[in-house]
Amino acid sequence: MTRNVNVRRYASVAALLALTLPVSVSTATAQEWPKQKPISFVVAFAPASVTDTIARLIGQKLSESLGQAVVVENRPGAGGNIGAQRVQHAAPDGYTILMTSSAYAVNPSLYTNAGYDPLKDFVPLILAASTPNAISVHPSVPAKNLQELIRLAQRVPLAYGSPGIGTAPHLSMERIKTLAKIDITHVPYQPAQAVTALVGGETPVLSISLSIQLPQIKAGKIRPLAVTSVQRSVWLPDVPSVSEQGYKGSDELNWFGIFAPAATPNAVAARLNTEINRILQLPDIRDKLAQQGLDYRRNSLVEFSAFIKSEVPKLAKAVKESGAKVE
Repeated sequence: MTRNVNVRRYASVAALLALTLPVSVSTATAQEWPKQKPISFVVAFAPASVTDTIARLIGQKLSESLGQAVVVENRPGAGGNIGAQRVQHAAPDGYTILMTSSAYAVNPSLYTNAGYDPLKDFVPLILAASTPNAISVHPSVPAKNLQELIRLAQRVPLAYGSPGIGTAPHLSMERIKTLAKIDITHVPYQPAQAVTALVGGETPVLSISLSIQLPQIKAGKIRPLAVTSVQRSVWLPDVPSVSEQGYKGSDELNWFGIFAPAATPNAVAARLNTEINRILQLPDIRDKLAQQGLDYRRNSLVEFSAFIKSEVPKLAKAVKESGAKVE
């Protein structure tokens, strides 16, 4: 009897240790972080992209505040999937984090196999910046607003450029086409090339992130007709939203977020959220974001997580309705 009791007692202790050990390890990791080694800040897109620019602005300040090197590591490819997979498989210890765009939420529906689950494989840390898409035209196009562009498309063949199949700007324009029952041919480009094509008159219409085309808009080389956010952009206060021009409820943004591997200790995630929120509120950082037409609003771990949980199904629906697919 005594032996059986002891066996049960040891089994209970072992079970208790099994339950408490991961917590103890996580606590130890959180207490030591970020003293052990440099932090790898993986960017899912190429150098000089908007995503990369934001990461480098944050990375430099984050290194200063944490007293630890933050190394920006570009891992472009497959629309952001390569970078996401790199971080997905990293140790969940706070030393590898991901900077990506709204492609993060689009790709699992767009690609046959994106290689990750956006709701299970990561901890959403912070929404770093956002910007609406803008529908713009070459100055030679007679349309002065979205409705005039739609009427023009009903009479003559038109083409529009975007930064690629399944990107947020592509999905935005496809949604407008569906609602307006018009056919405008889609021509995918690399982001910078899409703007160049519009400026040069190669394509008469463009749907792309406002941040990318803002310099050409300010220079008067292209004319914006609408922004895809539910409200007007502070950077283009005279340009009405898509929602204002007959398509109520339209609210589509390009956003840029930071993620950590699933199971990253909450204390580490919370510290990163606090530090990056502080950095993004610094006057020099806000000015640099503003120069690119990027908006930032303070957000918590809970708020960003809720945002991702709403974005994934919303964008999955947009991908399905557009018929876009990448093998």
